[in-house]
Amino acid sequence: MNTFKQLNLSEQLTIAIDRLHFTEPTQIQRETIPLILDGKDVIGESATGSGKTLAFGAGIIKNCHPKKGVQAIVLVPTRELAEQVKDEMIKISYNKPLRMLAVYGGVSINPQIERLRRTDVVIATPGRLLDHMDRRTINMSNVKILVLDEADRMVEMGFIDDVEKIIRECPRDRQTLLFSATMYGPAKKIAMRHMKDPVTVHATKMVDPTKLKQTYYDTPGNLKNDLLVHLLKKEESDLVMVFCNTRRATDMVVRALKTNSIRSAAIHGGLAQAKRLKTIELFHKGQFNVLVCTDVAARGLHIEGVTHIYNYDIPSEPGDYVHRIGRTARAGKEGVVINILANRDHDSFSRLITVHREFVIEKVERPYLKASVKNSNEDSSPKKTGSYHQNRNRKPRRRHNNHQYRRSY
Repeated sequence: MNTFKQLNLSEQLTIAIDRLHFTEPTQIQRETIPLILDGKDVIGESATGSGKTLAFGAGIIKNCHPKKGVQAIVLVPTRELAEQVKDEMIKISYNKPLRMLAVYGGVSINPQIERLRRTDVVIATPGRLLDHMDRRTINMSNVKILVLDEADRMVEMGFIDDVEKIIRECPRDRQTLLFSATMYGPAKKIAMRHMKDPVTVHATKMVDPTKLKQTYYDTPGNLKNDLLVHLLKKEESDLVMVFCNTRRATDMVVRALKTNSIRSAAIHGGLAQAKRLKTIELFHKGQFNVLVCTDVAARGLHIEGVTHIYNYDIPSEPGDYVHRIGRTARAGKEGVVINILANRDHDSFSRLITVHREFVIEKVERPYLKASVKNSNEDSSPKKTGSYHQNRNRKPRRRHNNHQYRRSY
C-alpha cells in the first residue's frame, strides 16, 4: 500500500490528508491504519516523527461523532506533546466538527472543566486527567478508543500507576491502541493486562544510519561551554538541538550562547507552560536555530529540519540517547550527533555504548581553545583519532576490554 487511497479511508479523511500535502503513508501508517479501522487492538513500536498520530487519529476520526460526549482519550507523557497531538488531530478532522481538548497540569483547571462538557476527544497527561476523574468533571462512560502514546516514556516518568487507574475507569468494550518506541517491562505488562488480542506492528527506525555521523570530544569540564560555542560557530547547520540533563545546565548553556551572539532559547519543566509553547513555536518558525532542552521537555516533539544534535551532557539512561539522536538523519537527510564528554560523563558514555553495541561514535581531537571563544578567530580543523576506549584518559574498566567501539545506529 503505497498511497493513502489504498487504505480505504473515508472521503473526509482523504480530503484532510490532501490538504496537508501528505503523498505516501509511512510504514506505521500503512501497517496499522487497516487494523485500527477494523476495530482491532494494536501495539505499534514506532519512534517520534513516524506518523503515528495520523495512524491512531484515523480510527478516532472515523468512530467519534460530534456532541456525543468524550469518546476518545489519548494519554501522552508531556504537556508539549498534548498540544502537538491536539493540533495535528484538528488538522486531520477537517470538515468533521469534533471538539478536541488538550488537558494537562501547570495551567488553571477551571477552563478545562468548562470545556470538557462539550469535548469529544481528550488528549491528556495522566496526572491532570486523574484530577478531573477525582473531581468528577469528566465522564468516561462513552469512551470507545483509548490511546497510550509514548507508553515507554510514561513508564519512565513514573506514570504507570496513574495510567493503570485511568484504564480501569474506561469501558471494557473499548478499543485500545498502544504506541511506544520500545516495548519492555511495565509497558509490555500494560498490553498483556488491558488489551484484547493485540496485533503488534514493528516499524523500522526512521533514522538513516548511512547518513548519521556520530562523534565525541573529550574535554575538561570547564571548557565545555567554550567548545560548544566554538563548534556552533564553525559547523554549518540548520536547526540544532542541545541536550542537557538538568534545568540548571540548560539555563546556563543558553546564557553562554547568547553572550556569544548565538540565537538560542531554553525549554525545560521549570518554565511556564505558555513560555514553553511559545519557544517551540518560534523554533519551528526558525526565529532562532539552537534549542537547548532537557529530555522530559523535548520528549515526543516532532521538529522538522534538525541537522545537528549536541549532547552537552550524556544521559544516564542509554534509551534517552537513542531518543535524542533519532531527531536527525530522517527522510534521506544527513544528520550529525556531537557528544561533549567531561570526566563526569565517562561512566554514562561507557554504559550507553555497552548497551548499544551497534553505534559508531568516533573521537575527534578537541580544537585549541582560548580562555574565552567569544572573539576567537582561529581555524582549528578537527581530526579523527580513533574510537572511544582507545582515547580515554584513564584505563578502561575490565568489563569493557573486549569491546570494539565501532558501531552503527
